[in-house]
Amino acid sequence: MDSRSQSRAQRLRPLQGKAAGTLVIHEIYRSLQGESTFAGLPCVFVRLTACHLRCVYCDTPHAFNQGETMSVDDVVARTLALGDDLVEITGGEPLLQLEVYPLMSRLADAGKTVLLETSGALDTSAVDPRVLVILDLKTPGSGEVEANVWSNIERLKPGDELKFVLCDRADFDWAVNVVREHRLTERCPVLFSAAFGQVNPTELAGWILESHLPVRLQLQQHKILWDPNARGV
Repeated sequence: MDSRSQSRAQRLRPLQGKAAGTLVIHEIYRSLQGESTFAGLPCVFVRLTACHLRCVYCDTPHAFNQGETMSVDDVVARTLALGDDLVEITGGEPLLQLEVYPLMSRLADAGKTVLLETSGALDTSAVDPRVLVILDLKTPGSGEVEANVWSNIERLKPGDELKFVLCDRADFDWAVNVVREHRLTERCPVLFSAAFGQVNPTELAGWILESHLPVRLQLQQHKILWDPNARGV
């Protein structure tokens, strides 16, 4: 059985038996932010284990089931010890673990700029309003478009960001229609990202220029600076 055909229960198995007040953490590390409007800035990444989706272009399948159980206190301490002002909570899908909500609030309380990278397939209404949500709306080419929670769009704040990972021209056209229908560029920055190895970024740049939409071409800087398969970058 391949990872895309696994049941939801199997995909969430790494979280079973986890004690209250703990998180299953895949990794905590420092790097340069590779995506979003914060690209290029030093950032601490807190990557949580497990995801209920199986996007065709996923570049972190190792986070599906590899992780260490840590208390929220320990995660906060380790994150703050790394010292950067910018912190990104990512996964996997971080909102699958309820303890992520107090984690984000405590990091915000400590004065950190907290980014949440989430798939858009879980309700974001309980996220601390100080947290900047980077909503990764799934396209048809991802294989997970049916998972989108469309009400999340109405919750986007000016400081939040909306990301589309595009697998082909059909995905681009779909994303353009969504941006126009929901007037998304009036809500927050909108990022168009080429699925690595599937869409030529130069070609995507041309499509964006043709569309006349004020969206941002996003390159995954970490995959340009380091080996695209490297972890901890």
